[in-house]
Amino acid sequence: MAESDKIAAAPETGGLDPGASSAIDHEDRLRPEFVDEVLDAVEAGNDERAREMVAPLHPADVADLIELAARDERDGLVKALAGIVDADVLAEMNEHVRETLLDALGPDELARIAGDLETDDAVAILEDLEEHEQRAVLRAMEPDDRAAVEEALAYPEESAGRLMQRDLIAVPEHWKVGRVIDYLRSTDELPTDFWEIFVVAASHHPVGTCKLSTVLRTPRSTPVVDIMMREQTLIPVDMDQEDVALRFQKYALVSAAVVDGAGRLVGMITVDDIVHIIQEEASEDALLLSGVGEGDINEPVGESYRSRVRWLAANLVTALVAATIIRQFTGSIEKLAILAALGPIVAGVGGNAGTQTLAVTVRAFATNQLTSSNRWRAVGREIRVALLNGVTIALLLGIGVSLVLSSPSLGLVIGAAMMTNIVTAGMAGVLVPLTLERMGADPAVASSIFLTMITDSMGYLAVLGLATASGIVH
Repeated sequence: MAESDKIAAAPETGGLDPGASSAIDHEDRLRPEFVDEVLDAVEAGNDERAREMVAPLHPADVADLIELAARDERDGLVKALAGIVDADVLAEMNEHVRETLLDALGPDELARIAGDLETDDAVAILEDLEEHEQRAVLRAMEPDDRAAVEEALAYPEESAGRLMQRDLIAVPEHWKVGRVIDYLRSTDELPTDFWEIFVVAASHHPVGTCKLSTVLRTPRSTPVVDIMMREQTLIPVDMDQEDVALRFQKYALVSAAVVDGAGRLVGMITVDDIVHIIQEEASEDALLLSGVGEGDINEPVGESYRSRVRWLAANLVTALVAATIIRQFTGSIEKLAILAALGPIVAGVGGNAGTQTLAVTVRAFATNQLTSSNRWRAVGREIRVALLNGVTIALLLGIGVSLVLSSPSLGLVIGAAMMTNIVTAGMAGVLVPLTLERMGADPAVASSIFLTMITDSMGYLAVLGLATASGIVH
């Protein structure tokens, strides 16, 4: 694989190339005028000018440039930037954009690109290919590269095995510091950039780690076991990437050893990989909560349609529940038409209150803050918050209705309805995702649909039911 696949490289901290400064704004985004100028140069056939402008950019910025181009402009742009759009750029690119570009490449070219990428990035490219295409690319790869990718593909998707780097520095526990240093200097095939050395027993089980800085500052005669840190966080090879990210976050890890089912060291994961995972998982939960699938602006229209329409259809069905409740009180609405205007207010505010609670609960699940040991304490907390919110908003709305409509009785009814719906929304916002989680479903996927049904139904039921029961509708 690429040299970067053999190292646990720290994130780059250097500044931008001076030639790129005019292309990037203060928020690290490509300036629109720069994008237009590059695309105009390509359209005019001035590929040399386009390459001259793009060459100073970081691979991530080159990937952004290609993503910002219209679909029908991308092929021409990539061809014009031949030699610049390399494996590093593809690794930074949005997967939907990358997929359309790779579709035009043959197995040999894909194999060359995959060989220049880190194993996890190569796997990200190959795992989306059809099975026969995947086999063709693997056959065209170098044997060592092919073995690494095939091993990674054998692990479940979004697992530590797919994330980990295979090449690392591991030394026996009986070595001394001098021998470690000589080993690092004398072997060309070892990683060239790293900051942690893993110490293993004869069975290849990790027993500790040594920071490179510690090794360099320790006398050569010192045994490695005397300076290594025995406490370490081991990552099972089949652990879900979201759980891996939580471990890195909780224990402030820079890197961690990955072990197989027998406890043997098989790879490592570094924090630069985890940063991407944290972002992906956070975005995924937020998008699932809204029912928009991947929610990527580069996603094909057909895929976006299919992922969104099913939730809108489900929402339509749940909305009919609220409509059925309203239908039962048509007589009350006819006698006091103002209820038709006040009902949506109660339902809407209740829905917003429930969404607040739902967002907090789903985030707590995602970050392991909410577990079986504190779930009922969390329910009690959200009910208390809902009661406080309900009292405050109910008083404001009730007093407002009483003064504006000169009807204290109606103000009391609307205030009580608002109080009822906000408390119900608060309870639903935490109980619905808890129930889904107990059933083995992802709380982020369907909670919002059920919450909308509950708050809309309760809002209208409370307004119309209390108005009818109180006798203000004659």
